[in-house]
Amino acid sequence: MTAVTEAAVRAHLDAQARPPGSLGRIEDLAVQMALIQQTMQPRADRVALLLFAGDHGLTQDGVSAYPSSVTQAMVATLLAGKATANAFARAVGAEVTVIDAGVDADLSHPALVDAKVGRGTGNAAREPAMTAEALALALSRGAEQARIALDRGADVLALGEMGIGNTASAALLMHRLAPAALDDCVGVGTGHDAEGLARKRAVLARAAARTDTTDPLEVLRQFGGYEIAMMVGAIHGASERNAPVIVDGFICTAAALAAVRLRPEARRVCLFAHRSAEAGHDRMLKALGAEPLLDLNLRLGEGTGALLAAPLLRAAAALLSDVASLDDVLAGRI
Repeated sequence: MTAVTEAAVRAHLDAQARPPGSLGRIEDLAVQMALIQQTMQPRADRVALLLFAGDHGLTQDGVSAYPSSVTQAMVATLLAGKATANAFARAVGAEVTVIDAGVDADLSHPALVDAKVGRGTGNAAREPAMTAEALALALSRGAEQARIALDRGADVLALGEMGIGNTASAALLMHRLAPAALDDCVGVGTGHDAEGLARKRAVLARAAARTDTTDPLEVLRQFGGYEIAMMVGAIHGASERNAPVIVDGFICTAAALAAVRLRPEARRVCLFAHRSAEAGHDRMLKALGAEPLLDLNLRLGEGTGALLAAPLLRAAAALLSDVASLDDVLAGRI
């Protein structure tokens, strides 16, 4: 099979019945889609949101304005179809799969995928977040969920997460893997006031002081969450299948950062949905050489930004497959 090249895709776009370059970044997105899927007619008809949920031991030290029990409550809301991600998925025609990566509760629901590695991670301010064995299991289960979604006909994967305390975990990953000063990585998360933000910074400083490791796998073991590790695995699984992955906000981007630091070739399948309002996200995007598709002041998570970006991928794919060339227009062959 002849490889699809950027030059060939650009030539196809430039020959269309419109001024070359007139669609700006949508043309760039079309090129990226064609290169990822290795076809001049990429597809984004079926978008599958993989929403991984997990709890974090860091919440024991007050890094979140909400208790860990909210994770379980929001998983129930997602499974009932009443969360923001569900509403956005219906609006853009995407499918939602909720995956228990490590919620600190015994969950049972016909629509819930049970991939639980453990009931929440260890408290990274005091101990490694997970064992090497647990991390390997989370990575493999994330890759497996990507493969399952693609085998069921998904053209594009979108990533989402739910987990009280996961902005704290993501900040630590960014600190070591971007790398960046810790204070530049820590934001308000679920809505801290000034006192809560100061407490979060102090807890994360203690966590960072436990180890000076910069090895990507060890950083993920020390500071990651089960849901974050599964997203890393999902990106790797998608990369093996040449499938585009829409990366959501701050936490998902931290997973993408870890995925790329572990396997640089995974960067090519990552499409970054939006620039989050969470402190540090713009700097993390820059560390990945990423320019997001949207900038809407979002900071919810759940894959909401990724879902809002999905129609842009469909438009970019249609641009390559459905637009006549200028030669055909002028020759009356339409």
